[in-house]
Amino acid sequence: MPDALDLLKTRRSVKPFDMTGPGPSPAEIETILTIGARVPDHGKIAPWRFIVFEGDGLARARDVVAKVFRAKNPDATAEQAEAEGKKFTQAPLIIGVVSRTVAHPKVPPWEQQLSAGASAMNIVLAANALGYAANWLTGWMAFDRDVLDAFGLQPDEKIAGFVHIGKAGRANEDRPRPVLSEIVTRF
Repeated sequence: MPDALDLLKTRRSVKPFDMTGPGPSPAEIETILTIGARVPDHGKIAPWRFIVFEGDGLARARDVVAKVFRAKNPDATAEQAEAEGKKFTQAPLIIGVVSRTVAHPKVPPWEQQLSAGASAMNIVLAANALGYAANWLTGWMAFDRDVLDAFGLQPDEKIAGFVHIGKAGRANEDRPRPVLSEIVTRF
């Protein structure tokens, strides 16, 4: 396992179609979720929750996504609908991070949404620290109300991201990163 700074300096996303199993064990999933819940949370309101998609849940999610895609794209081919649904069966585990802002006198919605984003990133890092590949994605299904309803989200909840977790099926190349001199100013 890499040390914390090496992990942070070398972390990279792996595309779900490049992931294989096995996925994390139940104990590892609990560790990942515990770390996902250990983020800045002004007001201690937990403005996020998690949906774990694994096993048969991945197949059910695939079917939901394909069905909604077909309904909203009547000219789409069966292969296109199947490809959309397949996005939920490429990794052995997906954790949906749900952002749920609440009215609070001291914690604005933006701060609560940032906490949900921090939670998703902690999930990615925890998976990587345990030796798994991870990728935080959204896609149209993260914003489609019919999909969200089928996944059990309340009307005031949103998907911050779907974190796909598995083993890297092949070596992953790094992408170009921003040059610090182009993104950093000093005040």
